[in-house]
Amino acid sequence: MHNELTRKDIEDMEAEIEHRKVVVRKELLEHVKEARSLGDLSENFEYYAAKKEKNKNESRIRYLERMIRTATILDDDSKDDEVGINKTITVYVEEDDVEEEYKIVTTVREDSLNGLVSNESPMGKALLGHKVGDRVFIEVNKDYGYYVVIRKIDNTTVDDAGMLRDY
Repeated sequence: MHNELTRKDIEDMEAEIEHRKVVVRKELLEHVKEARSLGDLSENFEYYAAKKEKNKNESRIRYLERMIRTATILDDDSKDDEVGINKTITVYVEEDDVEEEYKIVTTVREDSLNGLVSNESPMGKALLGHKVGDRVFIEVNKDYGYYVVIRKIDNTTVDDAGMLRDY
């Protein structure tokens, strides 16, 4: 897994860490205490489930902190009229005669089923730096590719799905 993040990715991760430490951790500790008070721990499923959720939260915090610590910061130096990271683009796919919308993101946030395309994917690599009206060849592999025409570039950075995906 690549560890390239934008400043926005890091801000989102830091917000999630803070939420998990301040809110979620407190709630899960309370669940563990309640489950422990139910009696015999050797047969207490609620206790084991609460401990598992607590440990999962702590693991997620460590994961996010490690991602931030080891990240390479990607600066998006694209102009307003160019395709760049965290920009939403509308393309016309000639082969299928359809318009599609994608947001170019880092590999950590990619989710192609929801329109989040990695800057390292064939489409992301091909589109970066192009402008509205450009006809771009997307090479999927050595035997297949297709053309798209960039119809629109949206520079707004509205958060698409809140926090980053849980791995």
